[in-house]
Amino acid sequence: MLRPVALTAGDPAGIGPELAVKARTALGADLPFFWIGDPHHLPEGAQIAEIGHPADAIAVPPSLLPVLPLRFAAPASPGAPVPANAAGTIAAIDRAVALVQAGEASAVCTLPITKKALKDGADFAFPGHTEYLAHLAGVDRVVMMLACPELRVVPVTIHIPVSEVPAALTEALLEETIRISRDGLIRDFGLSRPRIAVAGLNPHAGEGGAMGWEDERMIRPLLDRLKAEGFDLRGPMPADTMFHAKARAGYDAAICMYHDQALIPIKTIDFAGGVNVTLGLPFVRTSPDHGTAYDIAGKGVADVSSTLAALRLARDMAAARAG
Repeated sequence: MLRPVALTAGDPAGIGPELAVKARTALGADLPFFWIGDPHHLPEGAQIAEIGHPADAIAVPPSLLPVLPLRFAAPASPGAPVPANAAGTIAAIDRAVALVQAGEASAVCTLPITKKALKDGADFAFPGHTEYLAHLAGVDRVVMMLACPELRVVPVTIHIPVSEVPAALTEALLEETIRISRDGLIRDFGLSRPRIAVAGLNPHAGEGGAMGWEDERMIRPLLDRLKAEGFDLRGPMPADTMFHAKARAGYDAAICMYHDQALIPIKTIDFAGGVNVTLGLPFVRTSPDHGTAYDIAGKGVADVSSTLAALRLARDMAAARAG
């Protein structure tokens, strides 16, 4: 049996605490996981069992949420981040990573944080979860994948203005992204020879240079070189025709040139159930593909679909690695 998944607290002022309880109710004993956080931050009336070690989560009755307690500095205030709790939010991530690195947890699943809350309360110097996890793992470069049952997408450039994409999109960056994605699909998804579609940067993939030369002068030669190494690649493909059902059946993941090119199709296909995956780490990490949702925190109405999908995918990826 796989070791349980470590689920981090996230920002206790957001919807993370209620998602942890809802996930346990939905999954029961079918998918062992434990939550790392302050029990006082969980919704009133939450049924929990405090544990001293991740392995103890296996024996906890399905009606109780296994909690590895980590005391925070202050009470939680739903919808209103408390700066004093930033250090605890970071400590929960640290603890989860340490446990998976020690072989005591099978994977890390992180509940949402906000950079501003961590920066205000703990001078957090990283752009977000992904970069901090790479730092903890001692990895220079990781790749963000968004996944649902119908589609996996990887944006090469992420949170930058569209006007900056052409300059940021270098051959070296694209090659590194393709290599990390291919390796992740093999190691974490059990695909022996993953088929990867690569979107063009310009409309109609440049249409032979009529709408821009990046596709012909940079992307296509790189793909040809990688194909010669044995990569199963197709592209550059016009992005407007590569995400309908018949096209998706022809590949296992799509490499996209910028944020919206990747995220619009997956959020259209499965808005509630998408999962954020970090490829290139020495351990499995997933996260629900949404934020802290301060506006509904504490109201009990948060949709748990993405958290369930993230926990299930974390388990499946860990099993693929254990293979």
